[in-house]
Amino acid sequence: MFTLRRVLKMVTRMPKIGFIYSTVDGHTIEICERLAKVVEEAGFSATLLELTPAARIDLGPFDQVVIGASIRYGKHRPEVTRFIKDNIAAIESKHGAFFSVNAVARKQEKKQPDTNPYVRKFFRNIAWQPTVIGIFGGKINYSKYRFWDRTMIRFIMWMTKGPTALDSNVDFTNWDEVEAFGRAVCELQKTPQ
Repeated sequence: MFTLRRVLKMVTRMPKIGFIYSTVDGHTIEICERLAKVVEEAGFSATLLELTPAARIDLGPFDQVVIGASIRYGKHRPEVTRFIKDNIAAIESKHGAFFSVNAVARKQEKKQPDTNPYVRKFFRNIAWQPTVIGIFGGKINYSKYRFWDRTMIRFIMWMTKGPTALDSNVDFTNWDEVEAFGRAVCELQKTPQ
């Protein structure tokens, strides 16, 4: 059965948003999946693409680009910085937005671009300054980590008063904030560059 909304979607070209993500343990893709749902409900097309060291991602088909990256041991993965530097002109021309996923953002006072140490450091090292930046609390799930990662992350959590029980599986992500970020991304399409 066709509704008027569905027919209009088929007739008009839906703006395409590319969600390019770098993840270590899979939580960043969960956030991208939620963002894709938000933008699709707003009438956009969403494509999720993993940014790996060997990835060759063509930005040509997209009207917008959202880059999402997780933190491990205080840094975003090197392929994120490299991808942005290699594609900065295209990213800027395509209403680029950025989000970071890190456990320090579990603290309310560390969720802003000027208060999150990882995001501040990241943007000091690249020329891109996106209009929309999201910072989301990550996830701690000790059962997924290898011995070394489990030991180091547990030590970091102990130092920062986070969860240290080895059976911990804690999602610090505020999903309402994720959805608000998705709506802000949709608004970028309405803003002239």
